Amino acid sequence: MTPPPELDGKQLYQRLLRFVLPYWRIFMVSIISMALVAATEPAFPALLKPLLDGSFVKKDPDMIRLIPLLIIGLFLLRGIATFSSSYAISWVANKVVMDLRCKMFGKLVALPTHFYDDNSSGALMSKVTFDVSQVTGAATNVITILVRDSLTIVGLLSWLFYLNWQLTLVALVIVPVIAFVIRSFSGRLRSMSRGAQQAMGHITHVLEETIECHKVVKIFGGQEYEARRFSDAANQVRRFNVKQAIAASATVPLVQLLAAFALATIIYIATMQSASNETTVGGFVSFITAMLMLLAPLKRLTGVSESLQRGLAAAESVFHLIDEEEETDTGSVSLPRAQGALEFRNLGFNYGRSERMALQDISLAIRPGETIALVGQSGSGKTTLANLIPRFYSPSSGQILLDGHDIQSIRLADLRSNTALVSQDVVLFNDSVAANIAYGRQVGSTEAEIVAAAEAAHAMEFIREMPEGLNTQIGENGVRLSGGQRQRLAIARAILKNAPVLILDEATSALDTESERHVQAALEALMEGRTTIVIAHRLSTIEKADRIVVLQKGGIAEIGSHRELLAKDGIYANLHRIQFSQENLLQP
Repeated sequence: MTPPPELDGKQLYQRLLRFVLPYWRIFMVSIISMALVAATEPAFPALLKPLLDGSFVKKDPDMIRLIPLLIIGLFLLRGIATFSSSYAISWVANKVVMDLRCKMFGKLVALPTHFYDDNSSGALMSKVTFDVSQVTGAATNVITILVRDSLTIVGLLSWLFYLNWQLTLVALVIVPVIAFVIRSFSGRLRSMSRGAQQAMGHITHVLEETIECHKVVKIFGGQEYEARRFSDAANQVRRFNVKQAIAASATVPLVQLLAAFALATIIYIATMQSASNETTVGGFVSFITAMLMLLAPLKRLTGVSESLQRGLAAAESVFHLIDEEEETDTGSVSLPRAQGALEFRNLGFNYGRSERMALQDISLAIRPGETIALVGQSGSGKTTLANLIPRFYSPSSGQILLDGHDIQSIRLADLRSNTALVSQDVVLFNDSVAANIAYGRQVGSTEAEIVAAAEAAHAMEFIREMPEGLNTQIGENGVRLSGGQRQRLAIARAILKNAPVLILDEATSALDTESERHVQAALEALMEGRTTIVIAHRLSTIEKADRIVVLQKGGIAEIGSHRELLAKDGIYANLHRIQFSQENLLQP
């Protein structure tokens, strides 16, 4: 996957906060609770001064009774505010992650086919599962630290100024130095986070391929090769994480060292002031306590850069996907039910990555209800031509017309509702048999309609034998079914759709002889009165086609019926002879 260009951190953060905006009320509960927590921080050292000066030095009985009660009340308020803050911010964070995931998934189903050609599914899955979870740190956790700890520091500094402004000024000298240290490491942290997320996408890609292709891995002994691939990918993630940890780990001790220098100087000056009676015991202890309490929020504010940069790198990845251009629908013509007249006019197409034309100068008119078979060697352009009809890709030149309308001008939803596809790569979902047949816009179909479609596809004979019939779960991509059964469910889905234009891309390729005979009969009944594009390598399955179009190197080489092309003794006749002789050799 091409890495996304680096975006401005401020713009990224502002855009990220827009996802928090719908939940501003809960978010404000968290902010107010954080402010209460921050307010309790300077209150504790403030109580130490009257505790020490009033109770231990002056022996004030009212102060002796009051201070313990105030301490209990202070920590009770702090506990309630901390719980409210943590719960509210966690609620908002999880809502933001859910919204981002839903938006990313919505984008994924709207992206054009060529996007999936250029991006691995593993990397895309990593974006939706891993990258978006990292955004939580930037969207909410960072805000928690910035708000709570910034207010805490302001409160503690205010108390310190009240107690001794000279000593406080000494403490403030380290602030610009700390800011410089944090800024120096921020860029590296973000760069390492971006690299780690891309490497995690590679891990997901390798893992997905190995799981999906486990049979090939086993039969060809690819375990060691795949283990090396995974180890290399995992090592790449490790290296980025270690570099990220080095940058993050170096920041905190540097800041703490600077703070320690300042603290040592302050203690020395405060001791000198105490010797000259310029400060009380209570004032000195309160000042030192407040100074020590500053270290924890300062440490968290220093470490927030790591979480922020990781979150911004993740946000960059997430928004890069969200900003991808969706499949364009320039069509304005409504076509509820087409007649099925198809025409290709001087059609040309290439995949953009190659100068070689996959299709060139294709001109062909297909009458409504006509069956056209596309044959030719692998790479001749058969599947490419079929993929252009439902606009999975757009032509590089020329036009495709449906009922006289350029398909680019037809509303995409209408064009595809008029088209049914049964591919050699059968796609089924981990759902019931009925849900796989009545999929998408056919979800509202009655059981009778589903059964009729399954009967027509000769699928009910094995569906009835299943434990729960139509309600049987078929597993991931129909793993619990045979190849022939999976193919027949896909055909039943196309039958139920009842579209006027059918595309059958090796629709009977996975069937045994007996199943093929039944399904071929079902397909012939289905093709009656419908415009059908049949792609087949086995020429015996398309002998009854109205016309056979022979493609060679992306162009039309021959057109005619089965008999006409055999009589012509050209490319088709040669393909037929070769296949016929091979079939005879394979017969016992």
